[in-house]
Amino acid sequence: MPASRNLLVAIVVVLVAGLAVTGYALYQEKKQPEGVEISVGKNGLSIKEK
Repeated sequence: MPASRNLLVAIVVVLVAGLAVTGYALYQEKKQPEGVEISVGKNGLSIKEK
């Protein structure tokens, strides 16, 4: 019985960790500024709408 309980705890921990990683990734994506990105490179001036 203890092995079954340890497996259940391990599964719950993996699911919670996956949820935390997904939430953090979504937070980072949402945190990015919106608007226009202007950059100057080898190909000249580049303007991208975000």
